[in-house]
Amino acid sequence: MARKSYLFTSESVSEGHPDKVCDRISDEVVDTFYRESLAAGLDPWAIRAACETMATTQRVVIAGEYSNTPKTVTVAMIQDVARKAIKDIGYEQDGFHWANCNIEVLLHGQSADIAAGVDAKQPTNKEEGAGDQGIMFGYACSDTPELMPAPIYYSHKILQNLARARKDKVGDAAQLGPDSKSQVTVRYEDGKPVGVTQIVVSHQHIVEDLSSKQVRDIIEPYVRKTLPDGWIGKETIWHINPTGKFFIGGPDGDTGLTGRKIIVDTYGGAAPHGGGAFSGKDPTKVDRSAAYAARYLAKNVVAAGLADRCTIQLSYAIGVAKPLSIYVDTHGTGKVDEATLERVLGEAMDLSPRGIRTHLNLNKPIYARTSAYGHFGRAPDADGGFSWEKTDLADAIKKAAA
Repeated sequence: MARKSYLFTSESVSEGHPDKVCDRISDEVVDTFYRESLAAGLDPWAIRAACETMATTQRVVIAGEYSNTPKTVTVAMIQDVARKAIKDIGYEQDGFHWANCNIEVLLHGQSADIAAGVDAKQPTNKEEGAGDQGIMFGYACSDTPELMPAPIYYSHKILQNLARARKDKVGDAAQLGPDSKSQVTVRYEDGKPVGVTQIVVSHQHIVEDLSSKQVRDIIEPYVRKTLPDGWIGKETIWHINPTGKFFIGGPDGDTGLTGRKIIVDTYGGAAPHGGGAFSGKDPTKVDRSAAYAARYLAKNVVAAGLADRCTIQLSYAIGVAKPLSIYVDTHGTGKVDEATLERVLGEAMDLSPRGIRTHLNLNKPIYARTSAYGHFGRAPDADGGFSWEKTDLADAIKKAAA
């Protein structure tokens, strides 16, 4: 039987965290390939991209593979895209500055062996195969209106609100830097989130001599506005810049790499993770697209009122189109049999790589916006971004499962 009263903690990191800087640049590269292909009238279905980024003091290295990309995408364009991303994040410090950091581009063509397994070519491959083997998970729960676990949802929101104030230079928030981390411990009673017992925020400041107390004076009002009324009480313990000074931040303080914050990207530890990162990958890579599909299906199950919590696992083999398995766990909250849901979900959506890309309309430059503050729990955008957050399949799933 699931526990009803407990504490659960999740963390988030801001767009200025070294690893998130790298995620952003990698996703900007993917978006650039799609944007330039669409502008050139090329087939976006053919795009293949896998981009990894490393960032350290005054240096960025971008490496990876691509194929079927437009010739308009040059090394100079990739460098410019990376600089604009770093500038938008807000790095203008001596050890990491958008205008003069060294950016090395080491992108090269995709392996022909991988392409042979993925591309749909008659007579060997009748359908696009998965870009790799692996397992992907999706999750949804009734903690929040967005059907996300409360700890990760509010950890993200705290940093989003602080970043917005920093960039808009709202009052003393202009003294904050781009690099920050948050952590929220949520208290659950009878299975529902009701308050927070611990709040952690470590935030870079660009005014060197700010004390932890001064940083807390800036941050605390934003935290209080972010969390639901009544969640912060006298017993709530605050940890704001607990080590004291946090002046040197970003890649100058700690080397960043793409794909090192996969729990931040997903459910904050409230659900399993298959192990594959998302950023820098085009949607033929099921690490990304199938994780989006699994979230989409889990969210629609909960939105349909068929469960209060739902975990979905999908598995794939490289070069094989259809998933090898579909697994559903409603954690004892389900209104219908889980085996029934497994059958219904497999029929409700084509879970091949091409089927997922078609259903969720993923062949677009929509990925840079996912690189910070989570890939899930965001409002769907008018241009197709976060399409996996829609609940437009809920009625069909409910009817089929009846």
